[in-house]
Amino acid sequence: MNATQHSRTGQPEGPPEAPPFGTYAPTAFQARLVAFTRRQSETWLGKRLAFLVRRLVMLGLTHPLDVEVFGQRMRLNPFNNVSEKRILFTPQYFDQKERDILRQHIGEGYVFVDIGANVGGYSLFVAAHAGGSARILAIEPQPIIFDRLVYNIGLNPTGTVKAIACALADKEGEMTLFMPARNKGEASVKIVGTPGGGDRSVQVPARTLLGILAEEGIDHIDALKIDVEGAEDLILVPFLSEAPANLLPRLMIIEHARDRWQTDCIALLEKAGYRHVAETRLNMVMAREAD
Repeated sequence: MNATQHSRTGQPEGPPEAPPFGTYAPTAFQARLVAFTRRQSETWLGKRLAFLVRRLVMLGLTHPLDVEVFGQRMRLNPFNNVSEKRILFTPQYFDQKERDILRQHIGEGYVFVDIGANVGGYSLFVAAHAGGSARILAIEPQPIIFDRLVYNIGLNPTGTVKAIACALADKEGEMTLFMPARNKGEASVKIVGTPGGGDRSVQVPARTLLGILAEEGIDHIDALKIDVEGAEDLILVPFLSEAPANLLPRLMIIEHARDRWQTDCIALLEKAGYRHVAETRLNMVMAREAD
């Protein structure tokens, strides 16, 4: 397995042919503005300045930008995907506490599972710090975003990242993925709110987490990040019930979505021996000592 491997169940492998990296390099002016937004602190004034300058860049932008971030090359499309916009302009605000905790735990032979990988922010961050001995699974169901993920993985030789195109759920088969037009990063197998103009859905393959781990020969998980817009319980309830102790991740980053879960995932994690490490506006970080 190498850094450009990927798997798209039931479909041709690989994204459409894309222009080489550097085709969409920022102009000198854009580069200066992006650098300015990335230097801003997390104070109220720093954020206001960063967002103002970001808006100036977006006004004249009609294509993605090829940049370096988290020590990795990425092609980022900041249109209708909040995650890409955050990583491009203000990576210092992108789950900083969560990434700091991850970095402190990364070691030789690190195994990281990224559920809801989007375009690879977390996966490539871990790859940059873990080196070639890491094993990283980046799981993303949305076809357009998956193609971007695969492209970004292929730009970087560091780490071993495998992208897998499927939704994770409580059973194998097919599921409907709902994709809001305003933010591609909010795609979910659960409908949220009232569909708007441009929203659409697509059928995607569905797998269980245990099934994926068995297929990939994973015998332990050092860290797992799960951000699937309220469908975390569909994945974690059967996994926590059926997984052997050696497969329970030592560190877990889970999106806050209690109002959309039918089962309280945090309570289940606590019952499984996890303790709270940190809580941010978007996520809960929990840890479990190895048995």
